[in-house]
Amino acid sequence: MAKLNLIATAPMGLEAIVARELKELGYTDTQTENGRVNFTGDFLDIARTNLWLRSAGRVLVNMGRFQATTFDDLFEGVKALNWDEWLPANAEFPVNGRSHKSQLTSVPAVQGVVKKAIVEKLKEKHNTEWFPEDGPLYVLEVTLLNDEALLTIDTSGSGLHKRGYRIASTAAPLRETMAAAIVSLSRWTADRPLYDPFCGSGTILIEAAMQAWNIAPGTRRSFDSEAWDNIPGELWEQAREEAFDSVKDDVKLQITGSDIDPHAIDIATQAVRRAGFGKEIKLHVLPVAKIKPEGDYGVIISNPPYGERLGDETEAELALRQLGRASLYYPTWSHFIFSPSLEVEHYMGKIADKKRKLYNGRIQCNLVQFFGPLPPRSK
Repeated sequence: MAKLNLIATAPMGLEAIVARELKELGYTDTQTENGRVNFTGDFLDIARTNLWLRSAGRVLVNMGRFQATTFDDLFEGVKALNWDEWLPANAEFPVNGRSHKSQLTSVPAVQGVVKKAIVEKLKEKHNTEWFPEDGPLYVLEVTLLNDEALLTIDTSGSGLHKRGYRIASTAAPLRETMAAAIVSLSRWTADRPLYDPFCGSGTILIEAAMQAWNIAPGTRRSFDSEAWDNIPGELWEQAREEAFDSVKDDVKLQITGSDIDPHAIDIATQAVRRAGFGKEIKLHVLPVAKIKPEGDYGVIISNPPYGERLGDETEAELALRQLGRASLYYPTWSHFIFSPSLEVEHYMGKIADKKRKLYNGRIQCNLVQFFGPLPPRSK
């Protein structure tokens, strides 16, 4: 079949990480834009990328792009696309919409025109006036930017951050996709210890373990496109078999987390067990002032809590100061602190080697990086 134009959506600041993940999966024709990475593939690639992408938000089918300054332009442009090759007669196809810097500013009106144009297209194929919409779900989106319309179909369903191992969470938890990106940016490898002194619900620890064992993050969940008529079920079976065959669960892990909140550790324990790392990831109820990371040349990766979880900003600042003091006793360790605070260097008592601006939802954060020495090379 002809190659499909696909899109991996990315939180702001993570486009390069998502592009790198795609290239590591073998997709070399990537093109990066704000909030998304474009690539080409086929039906099997829809399954593979949904299963394997760690930092992307969703995988979309790019149905087409065209200029639309009037509703007539929008109607005719949408109707010209090959919806009849994707949507069966009973498809449920809600239309979401966004408009920015475009002449068509009424999103409800834009959604209505898109829906009407698709119905007219489907009438030509199915020779009917009525579409029950009681079949498989195809979530469509029209995005207008600078008078250019982009039409997509969401192949994922729930966002890719929903891995399936977390049934409860602490206040303001870190998304799994962001945690995976932070671990990737740290360049941590399984031959080094990893510690999270503010582990909360354990997301960073689990994402690190999944990367170390080469576990595809989507293997525990389902996707909307698994129910689509035009993607053969055997392709999903093939992609899942490939994922299971790629697991390297013989790699020894040195991953530990702690938190001052016993309830958070209870939640983390449940998530760790559901993810399959009950024996590999160690968890402790412990204030940051008393942490004792084991080993040398380890990596601390953490998203320190703020007033929302600790009660007030004063306690949050104290926790960061205590982490800074504790780091003095572990001079060979590297530290990667993900935080919206502009005072991380001050609290840690040293100048960062590198900072990377990222967005946790709509909150601007920095991944503040303090590099320790690299482990000596084996002779």
